Amino acid sequence: MIHFAWPWALALLPLPYLIYRLAPPALAAEEAALWVPQLEPFAVARHQRGRRRRSRLELLLALLCWLLLVIACGRPQWLGEPLELPVSGRDLQLAVDLSGSMQTEDFELHGTQVDRLTALKSVAEPFIEQRVGDRIGLILFGEQAYVQAPLSFDRATVERLLDEAAIGLAGDRTAIGDAIGLALKRAEGKDAKRRVLILLTDGANNAGQLPPLKAAELAAKQGLKIYTIGIGATAMQVQSFFFSQTVNPSRDLDEKTLKAIAETTGGRYFRAHDSAELNQIYALLDKLEPVEREHDVYRPVTALFPWPLGAALCGALLLALGELLPTLRRSR
Repeated sequence: MIHFAWPWALALLPLPYLIYRLAPPALAAEEAALWVPQLEPFAVARHQRGRRRRSRLELLLALLCWLLLVIACGRPQWLGEPLELPVSGRDLQLAVDLSGSMQTEDFELHGTQVDRLTALKSVAEPFIEQRVGDRIGLILFGEQAYVQAPLSFDRATVERLLDEAAIGLAGDRTAIGDAIGLALKRAEGKDAKRRVLILLTDGANNAGQLPPLKAAELAAKQGLKIYTIGIGATAMQVQSFFFSQTVNPSRDLDEKTLKAIAETTGGRYFRAHDSAELNQIYALLDKLEPVEREHDVYRPVTALFPWPLGAALCGALLLALGELLPTLRRSR
């Protein structure tokens, strides 16, 4: 069927008639007498009848051009048959810790020691890229939590926003409970049972207003499943002035709370000591059951306005040639 995207433009159709009827006539009283040096210009009087006939044709052509131009302004479109597009996938939110401890360089990537956030990005970005059909959201948290990217099918944008995340951007401390609460807030008024939160952190909750276990209880009531990932190595060589010693860079990781959060919401806790384990965890998360959502209806749209616009331009060109040709002939 034909549809006009801007149907209000058709109200311009009677504009030439309104101008003709309402505009004041040209005053010709002051030009009642003309002084001419010769009578040659009056020789064209014998063509007056043919000129009148041509004037009517030009008027009809001008009106047709105006009609086509107004139709083109209305943006006519051809709407195809509606097609049902089944959408199957998951609603995944990633909550990423940006606290100061994420700058600890206890991960190895391509033979180079890197900080935890860099290793997380190297694994999470391919995971996001492969989520065809899934909606991905991104929450960044430190001392505060905020939504960096709402749930969207635009995976490239979520990847870019994650890549631009920097350590300390949300503060140096860790507000795990507030990150979960923000994920719940984004699920309000929607089917939270179709939501999954993947929370990645290397520390313990030491900031924010909402306790993590209380947030987990609220998530369980709303059906939001949370998978928690504790990241960080358990042993790291630190060089001092005289000698090197082995320390545990993950001594602040609160695994007990992370396990409780996962168990309360029906999720699962994972421990990533290095990049290989982090990669394996994402491979397991990739096996989550997809959720079938309502069908989307799509109607293919084909723009038709170039056709009346092109016809109007051709008619205007014919009118211009009709005025120009007699002048060229007389000049010969």
